[in-house]
This record gives sequence, structure tokens and C-alpha cells, in this order.
Amino acid sequence: MRVQTAKLFAGAIVAAAAAGAHAAPQCDWPAYRVFVERVVQADGRVIDRSTEAQQTTSEGQSYGMFFALVANDRATFDRLFDWTRSNLSANQLDANNVRLPAWQWGKKPDGSFGVMDPNSASDSDLWIAYDLFQAGRLWKEPMYTKLAYALATQIVKQEIVDLPGLGPMLLPGPQGFRTGDVTRLNPSYLPLPLLRGLAHEMPDGPWTKLAQSAAKMIKITSPRGYAPDWAAYQTSGSGQFVVDPKNGDTGSYDAIRVYLWAGMASSSDPLARPWLDALSGMRQSVAQTGFPPEKVNVTTGAATGEGPLSYWGALAPYFKALNDEHGLGLARTHLEALTAPPGAGREPVYYDRVLGLFGGGFIDGKYRFDESGRLVPNWRRAC
Repeated sequence: MRVQTAKLFAGAIVAAAAAGAHAAPQCDWPAYRVFVERVVQADGRVIDRSTEAQQTTSEGQSYGMFFALVANDRATFDRLFDWTRSNLSANQLDANNVRLPAWQWGKKPDGSFGVMDPNSASDSDLWIAYDLFQAGRLWKEPMYTKLAYALATQIVKQEIVDLPGLGPMLLPGPQGFRTGDVTRLNPSYLPLPLLRGLAHEMPDGPWTKLAQSAAKMIKITSPRGYAPDWAAYQTSGSGQFVVDPKNGDTGSYDAIRVYLWAGMASSSDPLARPWLDALSGMRQSVAQTGFPPEKVNVTTGAATGEGPLSYWGALAPYFKALNDEHGLGLARTHLEALTAPPGAGREPVYYDRVLGLFGGGFIDGKYRFDESGRLVPNWRRAC
């Protein structure tokens, strides 16, 4: 799988290097420009071509907006947001009227293109609200801030619930995640820097307590030091975390983002180190085998397969935060291998691209988060 994914990445990285050869090295971000050229349509739609439906997700739109902000690319940021508002929120995403974005849009069974699932994805909603708050501050545009506040207010209203014995928690979406006394949860939906950033902008909101609930979830649902893709909380009795009834106790492609977000949190955040310490299993696996496992049973710690190259992008900030020079060195080496001459293979897939941009951009100093969760992009000081 590693070789296959390297083939997927190689062409994009070589093209990025060529495209950036004449640009200012400290501020240019070739991989981002390739992302925009290959994955973002002219109208602002992020396409996941690895799917039969050629789908667009609210996740992809929210990540694209973040990368555009890091790259100081306001034109692309606006295109991405405008497409999201028009197509995922039915033109109902402004300061006075917010419809949470549908999470999935693409080619439907009848051949037409449109919303495939109207339910929203709360992680994407968080990212969009965060992106807008930071854009308002960094680009000094009050309208972004007003939009962010309106969206975050609806997130609180529709996607955050109070779980007895735990406190505030983020539902994965407004509909379909509560059955009886069991609430399904996704640990990768709660990046600590975003929760801090939202708390800074909305100090009267549930964000600080939500961060504490999320930290508790990560600690309890990762008994062997590996995060699960999904978890659940049972409210009967005094309340307890349980294995997700639908996806079980596997940690893989969703969970890899838990390590990524943990690695990006400010070391000054009091929850940052405990969060990292709860995820020690991945570090131990890489130290023992030289690669991250593709899948882990988080209850037993049994690991299978070798994670694709994109996992290294997600884990690079994690190793950096742990001051694990060996792990970070392996991550850098594997990411550098992507610059090998391209062989036969498909276009790099969407998820590989975004993990590479998040992790590679972070360890290369394109951005960081301060102790209040505010985005600190490189262009603020170097460009």
C-alpha cells in the first residue's frame, strides 16, 4: 500500500516543486497550489474523484477554506465558501439565516448532481465556523466574523448535547446518532485548537467544557493508546463510554486525524500533553515496526496492515509534539519519498492530499496555533 500511495502522490509533488521553482521559498506553498489546481473546480467545489459519485463533502470544503487562509489566498477562500453556501446550504448561510451545510453532494442514482445526504457533519461545521472567525481577524473583514458567530450559534443549538455524567459533547450530526440511551461519537471531530479558538471568540459558549469532555473521551476510549474511529456514550446509570455499536472498536482512517489534531495543539494548552499521552500506542507501534498500522483494535491493541503514506502526513505533527526525533525523521523521509520520479498510477486521492497538506504544512512552519487556538499563519510575519 505504501508503494501504491507513493505513486499516487509522486506526480503532484513533482509538479508542485516545478511550479514553485521561481516563487519566494519561505511563503510559497507548492503543494497547496497543486491542491487548488487538481482538486478545486473554478467555481469553488472540492472534488473527491476517488468516489463513484465524484462527491464533494462539507469536510472537503472546510479543509479547503482552512488551507486557503493559511496560504493567504482570499479569492479561493471566497470561492470555496460561496460554493458551500449555494450548494450545501441552499443559499441559507448568512448572518441572519443559517442552514447547516449538507455533508454530501455529488452524482445521484438518476445521473443528476446535487445533495445526496442533507444531514450535516459537525466537524466540518466546526471547521467552517473556525475558518470564518480566523479569516475575519486575519483579513480584518467583519462580515466573516458575523457569519462565523451565526454558524457557531447553530452548531451549539443543533449539534451539541449535554450527556449526563460527562457534560457537553458534539454529535456527529443533528440526526441519526442517538438511539435509546446510546449516543454515537467521533473522536476525530474534536480538534483541541478549534475548540480553544471558538472559546476565545465565544467565551460564553460550551467550548471550554466541550474540550474537557473531548479530552476525557480520548483518554477513556483509547485504553491501549490508540484512538478509535468511532465511540459511543451510554447515559444509563452514571454514564459511561462504550464500544460503538455500528463500527466497533477499530481505529483507522478516521482515527488517524486524532493524532494529527493532537500534534497541532499549542504546547501551552493544559490539555495538550494529557491528550498526547493518551495516544502513546501509535508512537510505540512505529518505534517497534517502523511504520504505522493501517488498523488497530483499540481494546486489545492488536494491529494489522501498514498505513498508507498519507498516515505519515497525519503523524508528523504528532511526532514533532512528542519531541520524537526518530518518528519525525521517519515521517519526513517517507514524505520526501513522494518526490521520486512518477511511475504509472492514478491521480493522488483527495484524503491523501488533505492529510499531507495539514501535516506537511504544519511541520514546515506554514502555520501553527497559539494557546488560545488562534491561527498563526507564516505569512503574518514572513511575507
